[in-house]
Amino acid sequence: MNHVASTFESNALLLVGVALAFAVAMILAVVIERFAVAGHEAWLRRTTRHYTPLVRLALAGDPGARAALRRSPTWHRITIARMILIPLITDRDPARIADARELIDALPLMPFAAQLLRSPWWWRRAMALRALGAMQADGYTGPIVAALDDSNDDVRNTALDALADMHDPASLPAIVVRLHDASLHRARRGAALAAFGSACEPFLLDLAAVDTEHRLNYAMALGICGTTAARPILCEWSGDARAPVRAAAMAALSRIGVDRASVPFAIAALEDGDAAVRAMAAAALHGYADRDTAASLAGHLDDTWAVAVRAARSLQTMEAAGRAELEARATGAGLPALLARQMLWEAKASR
Repeated sequence: MNHVASTFESNALLLVGVALAFAVAMILAVVIERFAVAGHEAWLRRTTRHYTPLVRLALAGDPGARAALRRSPTWHRITIARMILIPLITDRDPARIADARELIDALPLMPFAAQLLRSPWWWRRAMALRALGAMQADGYTGPIVAALDDSNDDVRNTALDALADMHDPASLPAIVVRLHDASLHRARRGAALAAFGSACEPFLLDLAAVDTEHRLNYAMALGICGTTAARPILCEWSGDARAPVRAAAMAALSRIGVDRASVPFAIAALEDGDAAVRAMAAAALHGYADRDTAASLAGHLDDTWAVAVRAARSLQTMEAAGRAELEARATGAGLPALLARQMLWEAKASR
């Protein structure tokens, strides 16, 4: 019995020693990591202070400053590139971009950015993509499109931003195909389409003709970059069995504008069983000054709020026909009268 107790006691002491050693090792690792981070940040501040005046002079075309930057150590190039390029993310002034591109070419830093695309660290790949996009670098569309399949979400989203900045028509098919990629931020997908505008429309219409499963995405995309050429297919989609698709089709028509052929589809959508569809249909009819259309809209001033307020806004844009319907309802009570009086007051105040 004493032997068993002695063995247990010795093993317990060993386990306590191992646990203490592990705890000490973890504490040392955290302390070393904090010191390393603090040291790197201090080095980065010193380096930034050293190069800030040189970068400013080099962007202004000073040959001495450019020569000094060319002589800089290779491990300083990332910091220099960041100082040149990060301001371009928010400042898209063409003259500033041209100055930065000239300086990048003169150093040269573009081959260095291309090397970073193959870095094992995702943040370096992302920085390289941001640089290539901001500089609208020729000849790098292929590698940037390939980065849309990167294993890291941030790198993929940065690649999409870079393609939007570059405006290279060769990347359009890849951008349109990634419209359904849920790993890419929805706003960034929309921004990429908006960057190319109506140039995206033919690809979207071709794909929409064969891919009915993703019709909602195509309708939303046409709401960003569609033109009058998209009206027929949007009118067709107003009869889709899925309410979100019908609503998106009406929203796209609202941005593009309706014509004589598409107005009947919007009026029919005003009677849809889904409130979101009715609201978007009411918005789509704005500016179409027609007595029958105005009467149809006026009948929805007592609908749900989202529908009623859009119907009122559209009536406000219909000149005499809309004003007559608003005046006819302004003397009553309830929501229709309240909205009608508000629209009439706003119209009078804006004259």
